[in-house]
Amino acid sequence: MKPYIATVLLIISLAIGNLQHIVAQELTGTELLEKAISYHDPSHQWPTFDGAFQVTMTTPEGSPRVSEIKINLLEEKFHLVQNRDSVTTRYTINKGKCLTSLTDSISGKRTPCETAALYKNYYTYLYGLPMKLKDDGTNVSEVVERKTFKGKEYLVLKASYDEAVGSDIWYFYFDPETYAMEIYQFFKTEDGSMQKDSGEYILLSEEKTIDGIKVPKIRAWYYNKDDKYLGTDSLN
Repeated sequence: MKPYIATVLLIISLAIGNLQHIVAQELTGTELLEKAISYHDPSHQWPTFDGAFQVTMTTPEGSPRVSEIKINLLEEKFHLVQNRDSVTTRYTINKGKCLTSLTDSISGKRTPCETAALYKNYYTYLYGLPMKLKDDGTNVSEVVERKTFKGKEYLVLKASYDEAVGSDIWYFYFDPETYAMEIYQFFKTEDGSMQKDSGEYILLSEEKTIDGIKVPKIRAWYYNKDDKYLGTDSLN
């Protein structure tokens, strides 16, 4: 009798595993993305987003940096005020026109307005996810994978980008029941091939609602290659 019970339990276990695999396979990338967007932006507010928030960045060795950010997508406005070690820097982009408090390039690499555009794209992208995955030039794979990360199983979406947009390959990890985005991860590419020892992963925790959109309150950054902790961005 006991061997029979063990066999039945094994069959049930295998069946459940196969069912989970089938669910992941039956859900296309487009469908998963729509479910994730419905979770994070249930009222479809992102196209008209007009929000302000404050982010504190902490790193193991540096002093905290506090950033006050305002994004108005309809009016094409972006405003950033950064404070670190009693130094304040301002960046504003209004319908493509740039104004900053900086007068010199950073280490000769980019102009102050190039830096302003970089911050605008950075904050709009990260706090606009997963909605930003519908932007032109973003190529979302229709194959949904199931992966276990830090002991939890996720539905994973892969995204690559047109050459004019970017060369990194990104993976987005969603809770299989709520479709909340809990991790994202990116890798660099070289000659079209993904470099597995490159890039970073970002653990997302807690949530805050800004202008009707659920965004991660805490983002902890790590290197892919050795899990080295880099820093944390926290919404205040």
